[in-house]
Amino acid sequence: MKFDNRTQSPGLVRRRVAMGATAAVIGMTAVLGGGLTAAVHADNAATVSGIVLGVGATESQRVVSWYASAGTAQVVEVVPTSKLVKGQFPKHTTTFPATVAANTVNGGYNGHVTIDGLKKNTAYSYRVGGAGAWSPTYSFRTRDFKGDFDFLFFGDPQIGSSGDVAKDGAGWADTVNVALTANPKAELLVSGGDQVETANTETQWNAFLAPDKLRQYPWAATIGNHDVGGKAYEQHFWTPNTDRSAPFYNGDAATRSGGDYWYVYKDVLFIDINSNAYATGADAAHIGYITNVVKAHGRDAKYTVLVYHHSIYSPASHANDGDNQLRRQDFPTAFSNLGVDLVLQGHDHSYSRSYVIKNGQKANKAERPGAAEVAAGPGGVIYVTANSASGSKYYDITAPDVTKDPNYGPDPLNPKSHWANSVENQEHVRTYVKVQVRGDKLVVENLRSGTCAAPNAAVELGQESWCGPDSGASAAKPVGSTVDKVVVRPYDDHGHDDHGHGDHDDHDHGHDDDHGHGHDDHGGKGHDDKVATPASWLQ
Repeated sequence: MKFDNRTQSPGLVRRRVAMGATAAVIGMTAVLGGGLTAAVHADNAATVSGIVLGVGATESQRVVSWYASAGTAQVVEVVPTSKLVKGQFPKHTTTFPATVAANTVNGGYNGHVTIDGLKKNTAYSYRVGGAGAWSPTYSFRTRDFKGDFDFLFFGDPQIGSSGDVAKDGAGWADTVNVALTANPKAELLVSGGDQVETANTETQWNAFLAPDKLRQYPWAATIGNHDVGGKAYEQHFWTPNTDRSAPFYNGDAATRSGGDYWYVYKDVLFIDINSNAYATGADAAHIGYITNVVKAHGRDAKYTVLVYHHSIYSPASHANDGDNQLRRQDFPTAFSNLGVDLVLQGHDHSYSRSYVIKNGQKANKAERPGAAEVAAGPGGVIYVTANSASGSKYYDITAPDVTKDPNYGPDPLNPKSHWANSVENQEHVRTYVKVQVRGDKLVVENLRSGTCAAPNAAVELGQESWCGPDSGASAAKPVGSTVDKVVVRPYDDHGHDDHGHGDHDDHDHGHDDDHGHGHDDHGGKGHDDKVATPASWLQ
């Protein structure tokens, strides 16, 4: 059953038809007045926990995932918030039956629902469960389905890595609160991976999921190396258009999480890969996956943003890891050829922003360190590594070491930094990245969400001997202050004839590497959701 899409723009209808997204539905007993009713009774109702709102395949979708105490039929009830009656759900609501599966982590169950057919600029309220055992009511708001928007990118909360789950959770909750208080209209929360320290430790997951904002804003999950070692990651997060084929999975599908996925949100095609899978030809497989997605869906977006965990231009402890050395050879030329604009990464618990990189080289030798504005030119890509969002662990910036990798030496303009990076920063304070998506630019800003004071677990516990700018020589700057900000002017014919499917040099329209620098649906394999879409939704 599908929603009446007459209120959707033609482009969105086209994308949803192309998607053909579907989800296995259990517990559906009847269709009444266009709505769905699930067989959930008070005597066998499950209690639910770990509810998290996830990104959908389009602007008009959200995914809700959770844990449950029993494998009974469970549902998500959704209603425009304006139709709540004294905070209570009305008699007639739209109900989405859930996919529920046995949970390999804790012996319980996990469920998920794809909510489809949402209208723009509307507040919705939802609850999970069934008769006799409902979760609290949570709310989220959709925005315009086209035009400008902001999203927030968070690096490695890694709850538990300090050894103190409560302190790590406090820092993470404070960053989420600070970021969304400052940016209440942000539309997506994008993960850099490593939500927790130990893949299947539910006390860590509970602390990660504690902020209620994770039930109000969609979390676009990314898998990190600390998430991959068990099944909890994919049981907590159902992601759209996910391909869990062996090359993208890195090992035993029975015991590990993994997969690559993608979605389109307004003018951005987001592609998220499982960078834990890198051996035995996986890099070629990832490139093939990205290529296929860009060719199939690049026309639906102006910008392409890649997200994965392992930062190839790491400024700190992971700078010369073997997988990074390999990927500095494998990835950059492919990303340039495909018209990628921005690459968001984690893993290194420090912040860096690259120069404009084309085919694995600095595109314009004259681009200055810390330039406030850059023009990407054909094939130009910006790579960003996010610092810790929780304060659970920081890595210090390392000096370039050509004895470990002769191809990752110092920047001639700033020899303390690696050649690829315009900015490298570590202050041992929590930060997050804000990305503003505009019609003619991307604005990338790294912002402080904490100071040297608590909550800042690694500093509180004495795991860091200094805190603040200039290796602690200067006082910590206030919450909300800017570490780094850059305006990225993408190539002005950025794939508008084929969205960069092939080298941009083939149609550079007079731009060259010296231009503008010097400023100081959708179904993918493995996506088995059948989206229930009652027509009463739009009433």
